[in-house]
Amino acid sequence: MIEKLTFIGAGSMAESILTGIVNSEFLPKERIFVTNKSDKERLAFLEKQYEVQHTDDKQKTVDGADVIIIAVKPYDLEASVTSISDCLSADQLLISVVAGVATDTISQLLGNEMPVVRAMPNTSSAAGQSATAVTRGKFASEKHLKTAMELFSTIGTATEVAEADMHAVTAISGSGPAYVYYLVEAMETAAVEAGLDYDTAHDLITQTIVGAGEMLRTSGLNPSKLRENITSPGGTTQAGLETLSGHNVYEAVMACVQQARERSIELGKKL
Repeated sequence: MIEKLTFIGAGSMAESILTGIVNSEFLPKERIFVTNKSDKERLAFLEKQYEVQHTDDKQKTVDGADVIIIAVKPYDLEASVTSISDCLSADQLLISVVAGVATDTISQLLGNEMPVVRAMPNTSSAAGQSATAVTRGKFASEKHLKTAMELFSTIGTATEVAEADMHAVTAISGSGPAYVYYLVEAMETAAVEAGLDYDTAHDLITQTIVGAGEMLRTSGLNPSKLRENITSPGGTTQAGLETLSGHNVYEAVMACVQQARERSIELGKKL
């Protein structure tokens, strides 16, 4: 059982995870601590917004924590880890949600055999709908993995993957919500230009995305079959899909994912 949970980093990803955990009531708010590099105003906001604890003293924050979540930018990771490494022990669990960085790299920065688990949630954590991939480092046991899986299951789904697959996961589920929002932006713009007011367009498109996701989750059909079921020969859907095909949208999405994956690999190599 987690008695104390600490976040190192207070950006959008940390807040999304924090929001989901608080809303799920997985832990009492007074047992959740947050700290960051230097932004005291941000820490004060999180304390007021979520009624969690904050301090700019990282050592005090990690002392006695069962789980420490590192949620910083890759270029801040080394400084963040080395600033607390002397205060950490093997009976604590370090969970990294830092894009691109391997568990072995984090263990090298720590300079000890502290258990490390790597996770890639997404910002849908805030709504309790994250798709989180989890992998454990060489010093982490099945018990540590179970703790991480239970934690991330409170904010959506948690799936164990091989660490070699984490770059692809980062490109798919980590960055994936942004791709969906980009599509929604385009659909909303087209709807307004076609004469719909923005609020009506937003509500219709949002429910369309939610409904499509639910069909993918529950119907047992693959996306190709679901698409075919909507597409009548010579109909409106076919006309729209032919336009997407003419603009090579399928290939563009594949290239988008590949580029995001390659960037994840690059970020890991910079440490």
